Amino acid sequence: MSMEEADPGALEAQRDRLMDGLRAFGANYTEFTQRFATWLGLHSTDAAALAEILYAEDQGVPLSPARLSERISLSSGATASLLNRLETAGHIVRTREHTDRRIVTLRSSPDVRPRAEEFFGPYAQRMAVTMARYSPAQLQQFEDFVTQLRATMDSLLADEYDERRPRGSHTGNGTTATAHGERQHARALPPRTRPGGPGS
Repeated sequence: MSMEEADPGALEAQRDRLMDGLRAFGANYTEFTQRFATWLGLHSTDAAALAEILYAEDQGVPLSPARLSERISLSSGATASLLNRLETAGHIVRTREHTDRRIVTLRSSPDVRPRAEEFFGPYAQRMAVTMARYSPAQLQQFEDFVTQLRATMDSLLADEYDERRPRGSHTGNGTTATAHGERQHARALPPRTRPGGPGS
């Protein structure tokens, strides 16, 4: 059945279920990260940053402090303080392996990696089993879908929500010209969570 032939009500309900599923996965992953923090005795923000560093290493693209700052949505100053805590705790090391010696590369420490692998092992195994149920073509469709969602959110945050509030022309009663559309799509707005991470 083509999109033109689909029942509008059923299509909207399906889209709502997809967004609900993404929100639920995001909430679950946030809880998962918090348990990682407890596992290591870290603040949840520090644990989330460490998870990003570990994941980037696994992908062969280790992070710089600036890139980590973008990934965890912290200012450069707050990120520097976070990295000092992780380094003092012995969880990360900062290296200068780039040809440009001014660039700092973030690496997990030899001590923390075995503990992280122990924690994330079941996650990686279960996710691999789940993904194995789908064909490469289906996974490509999922990847394209998630990529487009991320691009949409990046664009929204950089444009309409760049000042932490939606833009719109205000009317005399304090509402905006886009209020009707915002009400229609309110259920589709995701919370501040970040699905994905080590082992995904």
